[in-house]
Amino acid sequence: MSMENAGHAEAAGHVAGHGDLNDAEYAEFMQLAAEEGFDLDEFGDLDDHEHVPLPVLAVVGRPNVGKSTLVNRIIGRREAVVEDRPGVTRDRVQYEATWNGRRFKLVDTGGWEIDALGLDGLVATQAEMGIENSDAVLFVVDAQVGATDTDEALVKLIRRSGKPVVLCANKVDGPSAEADAAALWNLGLGEPYPVSALHGRGSGDMLDAVLEKLPEAPPQTFAADQILGGPRRVALIGRPNVGKSSLLNKVAGEDRVVVNELAGTTRDPVDEMITLGGKTWKFIDTAGIRRRVHQTAGADFYASLRTAAALEKAEVAVVLIDASETLAEQDTRIISMAVEAGRAVVVAYNKWDQMDDERRYYLEREIEQDLVQVQWAPRVNVSALTGRHMEKLVPAIEAALDGWETRIPTARLNAFLGELVAAHPHPVRGGKQPRILFGTQAGTKPPRFVLFASGFIEAGYRRFIERRLREEFGFVGTPISISVRVREKRGKKK
Repeated sequence: MSMENAGHAEAAGHVAGHGDLNDAEYAEFMQLAAEEGFDLDEFGDLDDHEHVPLPVLAVVGRPNVGKSTLVNRIIGRREAVVEDRPGVTRDRVQYEATWNGRRFKLVDTGGWEIDALGLDGLVATQAEMGIENSDAVLFVVDAQVGATDTDEALVKLIRRSGKPVVLCANKVDGPSAEADAAALWNLGLGEPYPVSALHGRGSGDMLDAVLEKLPEAPPQTFAADQILGGPRRVALIGRPNVGKSSLLNKVAGEDRVVVNELAGTTRDPVDEMITLGGKTWKFIDTAGIRRRVHQTAGADFYASLRTAAALEKAEVAVVLIDASETLAEQDTRIISMAVEAGRAVVVAYNKWDQMDDERRYYLEREIEQDLVQVQWAPRVNVSALTGRHMEKLVPAIEAALDGWETRIPTARLNAFLGELVAAHPHPVRGGKQPRILFGTQAGTKPPRFVLFASGFIEAGYRRFIERRLREEFGFVGTPISISVRVREKRGKKK
């Protein structure tokens, strides 16, 4: 079959007929595509309704009273990082929860302490901002310990905010401990609800009380209403201490997350809705990816796993690299991680304000040598500290997403392949020269191509095809997948 004839075949789900392909060839084409599980009808993410504003419940309390354990209990999965020591949660982390058919946002905050300094002070500030930006507060107290001076100081803070509050007496694991919960009436916040976040005891009654305090959520919409989708999802990834949280705060225009010189400050992925360039984006600040997951322990180990999960949920990865330091193997490994996940990629070289001419020269050499595999990724040179060139970030993200979603019509693709093969045929190997019979784009996000050939196509020739595809059609900021299906030899009919 000629390349010209193959060009008349449209992708599955869009085929009105199959042009000059005979029935046997068309059936073979469709069977091969089906065996590979190609998704040729893409209508976007139908279950993304995160753009609908929901009432917000802030979960607050002093360190180690079980806030994150309670959050995991309410949302029904182990999402928040939990460890048996105080101070694991540091940022305001949002989750979506549902109870009795009503949806709301749950904000897990770090432990609040009186007159905290340094990193603890920043964590406490984030907890206070969580209260300020909520519709209601779930105040968690350790019933086994009872009300402390810190709890009573936090009660005064909540009262000043004027927000409705539900008092959760946590760690009430059985009837014998309910007397401890009753003692918390003295806090003056009304009825304390005895709960065991670890075992789930009493959580239903507490959530019923929470719903009475929260405003009604807007009605949930489905199907066609959701084809428009929600905000585009951007994951900020990189080594520890390259400035991911600082970058998020800079684009947000306020301190949304904790920033500290201590490497590894961020542990839970932090989702923030941010308006940039006239659009709303969902930025995800992640924990720094360390050299090897098995080299981490405790909260850092689970944080690294959640970073990988956040990348899977994102559409584009902004990989931050500390431009003031020599490129490390870890930087290239993180970029490869984003590429292998099939995400659009933007490479942001942070701390550009700390560069001198000599460092710029060596950085360019390092990029040419170590990042040759992602020359297609948009590059921005920024400073999260000073705000330098932050206006270039959104255009780079938009360009990467455009490339990620690009689809080439089958006829145009096969016309391109025909010209390419005629001008640069595959090298002869073993006395045979494999030919590309026809090709199709099997999907987008990222672009995936299937080439049907008469023989094995070498990896070097596939890279050549990818390079020419980029030259012809762009595909800025996106990895490309090219697979080859070799036509099986047909035995002679008996």
